Amino acid sequence: MLRASGARATPVKRVEELEGLDGLVLPGGESTTIGKLATRYGLFAPLQARIDEGLPVFGTCAGAILLARSALTAEGEESDQPLLARMDMVVRRNAFGRQVASCEVDLEIAGIEGGPLHAAFIRAPWIEHAGPGVETLATVGTPAGDRVVVARQGRLLVSAFHPELTGDGRLHQLFVETARADRCRIRGGG
Repeated sequence: MLRASGARATPVKRVEELEGLDGLVLPGGESTTIGKLATRYGLFAPLQARIDEGLPVFGTCAGAILLARSALTAEGEESDQPLLARMDMVVRRNAFGRQVASCEVDLEIAGIEGGPLHAAFIRAPWIEHAGPGVETLATVGTPAGDRVVVARQGRLLVSAFHPELTGDGRLHQLFVETARADRCRIRGGG
């Protein structure tokens, strides 16, 4: 998806690979494991520092959880998992239910043209609470009411679902455009 948007994608596994990035995608997966591995390999504090310096970041599913200032379990209890805590939001892990409750829906996303984006929710979180600086880009209806599933705060973009699974690259394109605009601003190119 990133390459299709004209970006060069490079895996980051070591601290030195964080330097020179114009943007970073924190992917889906298991957020507790990702957080523990990032801590074990010394990436956690440098990631926080790069985000604080203004690095644009796109967190999908588990990546969205990692960016949150606080995470709740599916039952609503405070989670003790490691978090980057860089986005003013509280997320609820596995909010839509277990693997068997995975679903796909069409979402209208603010800032994305071309009609609804097909979204795949797999053990997905939702944003339980967002601070005043967090912009809601999309919600999904649930029995408990509408829940935020795409949001942005400055250079941070999150989605509760896996946009890479449906073949629709528009959300990735939005992130790439944000990172490019930011790179031009920083380097004086426009």
